[in-house]
Amino acid sequence: MIAITKIQAKLAEAIKHSGYTQTKLGELVGVKHPQISCYIHGKKMPAIDTFANLIAVLDLDPADILCLNEYNSN
Repeated sequence: MIAITKIQAKLAEAIKHSGYTQTKLGELVGVKHPQISCYIHGKKMPAIDTFANLIAVLDLDPADILCLNEYNSN
C-alpha cells in the first residue's frame, strides 16, 4: 500500500534539492511561498494541479514521486 507520508517525503526531498528558493518555486507553480514550506514540512499536500506543476517544474518522474515503482514491486 502506498502511504501519503511516503509521497510527502519524496516531494519534500525533491523540493529541497531543486536549487529553487521557496519564493521562486511558488512563482513557477502559482502558489505563495508559505505553501511550499507546508509541502516541505509535510503539513499539507498540494492540490492535484499544483502537484502536477511541481512535478513538471522539478522535472520529476511521477511514478517515483507517487511511489508506484515500490507498489508494483511488492
